[in-house]
Amino acid sequence: MGSIVITEFISLDGVVEAPGGEDFEYPDWSFRFDRGEEGERYKEEEALGSAALLLGRTTYEGFAEAWPQYEGELADKYNGMPKYVVSSTLAEPAWNNTTVLGGGLATSVARVRAEIDGEIQVAGSISLAQALIAADLVDGLHLMTFPVILGHGRRLWTETPDMSAWSLETSTVYGDGVLVTEYRRAR
Repeated sequence: MGSIVITEFISLDGVVEAPGGEDFEYPDWSFRFDRGEEGERYKEEEALGSAALLLGRTTYEGFAEAWPQYEGELADKYNGMPKYVVSSTLAEPAWNNTTVLGGGLATSVARVRAEIDGEIQVAGSISLAQALIAADLVDGLHLMTFPVILGHGRRLWTETPDMSAWSLETSTVYGDGVLVTEYRRAR
């Protein structure tokens, strides 16, 4: 059975919007900080250790446009692995091994968990991540926190129907004070 793990680049004030994108007042804000070789290796190993991707439509479209043109171990992993997209508008996914999920979120996630053995990574995908957290469907959180307060932008943390407890599994500081924390849902 698979586990759902959200992985995000996040500011001190909880902003996850466009950490490496151009469509924001502070384009590429996460890349203003050096993660160091160890931080880069962490992100690569995290991605290589996943069994599948679960993405929202916007993040999927960005990944689907970018990754097929790259080469190497990480590109091979992303291009070959199963990918699931939660979308009511995407009908014909072009990226290899992509399945569009319809129906209710809980039912779709249960189906993906049953199909995949290992970590099902949710990268970016702000609205999807928020919905998964609110529905208590997340097993793990991997947060790469950058030492910056952005002041505005879309945040990961929104109101949820109930409180949830989490256990800190690891915390490591890389490069210019970039803190990586891994949490596991305490059930």
